[in-house]
Amino acid sequence: MVEVFTGWHPVLQAFAGTCFTWALTAAGAAAVFLHREPSQRSQDLMLGFAAGVMIAASYWSLLAPAISMSEHLGWLKWFPATTGFLLGGVFLRLIDRILPHIHPESQMEDGMHATWKRAVMLVTAITLHNFPEGLAVGVAFGAAAAGDSAYTIGAAIALAVGIGIQNLPEGIAVSVPLRRTGMRARKSFYYGQLSGMVEPVAGVLGALAIMAMKPLLPYTLAFAAGAMIFVVVEDAIPEAQSHGHNDLVTMGAMIGFAIMMTLDVALG
Repeated sequence: MVEVFTGWHPVLQAFAGTCFTWALTAAGAAAVFLHREPSQRSQDLMLGFAAGVMIAASYWSLLAPAISMSEHLGWLKWFPATTGFLLGGVFLRLIDRILPHIHPESQMEDGMHATWKRAVMLVTAITLHNFPEGLAVGVAFGAAAAGDSAYTIGAAIALAVGIGIQNLPEGIAVSVPLRRTGMRARKSFYYGQLSGMVEPVAGVLGALAIMAMKPLLPYTLAFAAGAMIFVVVEDAIPEAQSHGHNDLVTMGAMIGFAIMMTLDVALG
């Protein structure tokens, strides 16, 4: 797999990687076509798994390389990672306050008041989840192309695979609640996969940003990590634990973390 991607332009690599993650979002959304939808326990377990993947990816695939790339700064080697990480969280918080959306499980409205349809606001919420994930994949491929020994094409592929796997429950988190409201299965699937469409856009933007501003690479990697951790703490874990399956969610998160860590070490 690594050899196939090596000769591609980094923007094309980012686009292909995020199309893969989008495809797995669509695969999750296809749950509405099953005769029996996944149980709530299964959905909570998968959301916990997704949170574990994102936490592991934030460190192993983004923050650790950002710190390694800043070794030349001496005692200030922590500065790019810390600054970028906090800026990523602040950025997502601002978007969260401005953009109208509905949290999938609680059905609570957030952001500025709007007269949008609830289906649109639900898709918007998951799109907020997916943008930093697509950005992270794009930045990863851009970092691999930058030639820094702290990042490899294998690590970028590992991140894309991990993000793709955890996108399965996110697709379910959109399409299944819409189906429960009486929406037709085909339309529920359409909205579910639509939430992942932002990832190729974010991925291409991330790769282009790295190519244009290589000195900012450690900051950009950490920014993507901060945005993902914000999503995990703000939405993924609270939603997964809202039905009382806390122990199951915790085990799912640990399994997700272990798998993402293994992917990064094995391929990176």
